[in-house]
Amino acid sequence: MIIAVDGPVAAGKGTLARRLAARLNLACLDTGSLYRVVAARVLEAGGDPADPAAGENAAHAVTGKDLDRPDLRREDVGQAASIVSALPSVRAALLAFQRNFAANPPDGAAGAVLDGRDIGTVVCQDADVKLFVTASVEHRAQRRHNELLERGEESIYARVLQDLQERDERDSRRAVAPLRPADDAVILDSSGMTADQVLERALQIVSQKLKSKEG
Repeated sequence: MIIAVDGPVAAGKGTLARRLAARLNLACLDTGSLYRVVAARVLEAGGDPADPAAGENAAHAVTGKDLDRPDLRREDVGQAASIVSALPSVRAALLAFQRNFAANPPDGAAGAVLDGRDIGTVVCQDADVKLFVTASVEHRAQRRHNELLERGEESIYARVLQDLQERDERDSRRAVAPLRPADDAVILDSSGMTADQVLERALQIVSQKLKSKEG
């Protein structure tokens, strides 16, 4: 079973994907972290995140171990990841990694949950279940602001809000795999919902989708 979880930054899709995978005994891949790895590698080498050659070289060097890098959640890496993810050469280089994970989930898992921006539209177009998790940009900014403060990082809400608006603009307007719900995705608005409520709603959707396929 393959479950695609897409949506904008800070909508809660990563938390949902991990909890779904744990509940259903599936493997989980945060594909956004792959782009963060590329961004971190480019920044580490003193390169420009907007440089297609630098991004492609970094993307081809990505391994599963890179997903454990401690610097992936830094804000500068997140901003750079939004830039490298708009590069067609980077997306193409990482596509095989993602599809291989879905087709051959690690540790003998019976399937996989992948979360990102284009899982249902590009990476796994035949996914059994497609979810598009969203929330108002103000709600997402407050969530990200709180996360940064909890990690002991400095954060100003207005700046976080502006950053999210800019990233939404880049993600939705990029030429390759723009951020949008797949035609057959179920929209799940997490505004005002707890993580438990989002999980239970997602489990209901998965159950309904699988029953309809069996029927």
